Amino acid sequence: MSEYLPEGKRLDTRENQAILQSERRLREAMEHRTILEARAAVCDARHDLHVDLGGIKGLIPREEGALGIREGYVRDIAVISRVNRPVCFTVTAITTDADGAPLVLLSRAEAQRLCMENYISKLRRGDVTPARVTHLENFGAFADIGCGIAALLPIDSISVSRIEHPGERFSVGMDIKAIIKSIENGRVSLSHKELLGTWEENAARFRAGETVAGVVRSVENYGAFVELSPNLAGLAETKEGVRAGQQASVFIKSIIPEKMKIKLIIIDAFEGSRRPKPPVYFTEAAHIDRFRYSPACCPKLVESDFSCG
Repeated sequence: MSEYLPEGKRLDTRENQAILQSERRLREAMEHRTILEARAAVCDARHDLHVDLGGIKGLIPREEGALGIREGYVRDIAVISRVNRPVCFTVTAITTDADGAPLVLLSRAEAQRLCMENYISKLRRGDVTPARVTHLENFGAFADIGCGIAALLPIDSISVSRIEHPGERFSVGMDIKAIIKSIENGRVSLSHKELLGTWEENAARFRAGETVAGVVRSVENYGAFVELSPNLAGLAETKEGVRAGQQASVFIKSIIPEKMKIKLIIIDAFEGSRRPKPPVYFTEAAHIDRFRYSPACCPKLVESDFSCG
């Protein structure tokens, strides 16, 4: 297992649990700066995090709650919001509290510092990394790419088919993969659509003559765009009463690779919603230099290039 996983990924592992339940092994973890995880139970009035180590008290002092808290460029909400959630940390000291009970002092900031130095700083454009969605905004999704360090996945980089809100693709806590799009001044931007397959790979899942499920993404004067999969949409003939956001059943008239088009007929459109499903990825590559979405036979080039910069 990698040292630098999104928070929550190591919480229930056998090794992590075994260390938390042994003072001797906690001392060994302190010596080796091993990154561990447990659940934050309380954030007190001083914004210190009290962590459940399974019988032994753990404490993350406020200034150790996140990288940047001590320096003042990260707000306390980064600590408060961890209550009832997994937190990663290193052990910095083992002492006793006012009642003489064992007290383990912890640092989430040090775990994040190690992650930045040994993992994130070594990432390059085009690298594929595991991530866990932490929260959603109108403009994109934030995802933990290691030890609680968040990166932004802009909404237009989530999929080829356009969406109104990232909640149409992701839910908080969902494990995904993402591509490093840029790293500037320690801030990481991600992309995702390049992992969801080319036009041809997606179109190969459908056949002319089939009636399939879709989502109406936009309605124009000349027709309605209907999403068949996150990286594939077709154009349907205009139908009265159809609105963006509706679920639809559509008949596939034709699939035309050289024009990168799918012609559809809307059989029915209706109100409804679907919970986001885990993404289906078309590659296991650890790095992507260039992704060509458009078919080779199509004169229009749609491509992402991660080889520069």
